[in-house]
Amino acid sequence: MEWLTANFGDFWSTYSTLVFSVGVHAMLALSIWLTLSCGLLSLANAAFMGIGAYVSALLTLNLGWSFPAVLLAGGVAPAAVALIIGAPVLRLSGVYLAMATLAFGEVVRITVLNLEITGGPEGLNGIPLSTEGWHIALLLALTIYGLARLRRSKVGRAFEAIKEDEVAARLMGINVDRYKLLAFTLGGFIAGVAGALNAHFTFFISPREYGFENAVDILTMAVLGGVSDLIGPMLGAAILTLLPELLRSLHDFRSLVNGAVLVLVVLFLPKGIWEPRRIRAWFQRMIGGRA
Repeated sequence: MEWLTANFGDFWSTYSTLVFSVGVHAMLALSIWLTLSCGLLSLANAAFMGIGAYVSALLTLNLGWSFPAVLLAGGVAPAAVALIIGAPVLRLSGVYLAMATLAFGEVVRITVLNLEITGGPEGLNGIPLSTEGWHIALLLALTIYGLARLRRSKVGRAFEAIKEDEVAARLMGINVDRYKLLAFTLGGFIAGVAGALNAHFTFFISPREYGFENAVDILTMAVLGGVSDLIGPMLGAAILTLLPELLRSLHDFRSLVNGAVLVLVVLFLPKGIWEPRRIRAWFQRMIGGRA
């Protein structure tokens, strides 16, 4: 038992940050899954994460707010921003919506880059290390539970109808604009909470962490895992977080292998790694073969 405890202690001291990152990235992947489930191709989640991270960090450093309070504020702030910009932006669709939300992300990044209170390009240092493993586990579990309930509710069915055919959904009496705004706002809230959690275990945040590359990474997590189920985005987040660590021995070729894996998945598994129907069919073939 002592040997097991000692080895777990060594493992946790070495990889705790990586484990925390998997949990935070899983929340980010679920945040964009929510918008995708309503047919919205948004690239604003990295910006929402950044707003949540900076709001929570500034409230902690300057006003001494408690950790639960800054987590809530970190979610409410980007949700409020999403509510304000959602009405005009969500009139767009497809690639035009992606471009508009990407432009919004750049506006947020440049604004943070030029504000003195945010530390400018040097970022914020000395953020208290308040985030613990159980905080991330609890909030991730609550997010999964809430989204699972939402998916089975009237709202979830409306999201699915809008995703399948927006015109038909309008003809059925569904308030498409309201439901789109709800998905966009809830996605911003989840991404903001993830940003607040991340800020309080990395000790330091800077504007470059919430730019275009991060927005694409968040989208890739969901697409890689698959958006047909809640498990898919979390699986994609775990793979994209752990893959660079597993490929450390490849040094300069790590990014090349990482990109190759993503290309292969897109080519041969266009619906993502986790696709329930395909997995059920595979199990049925396996059971039938053994019989």
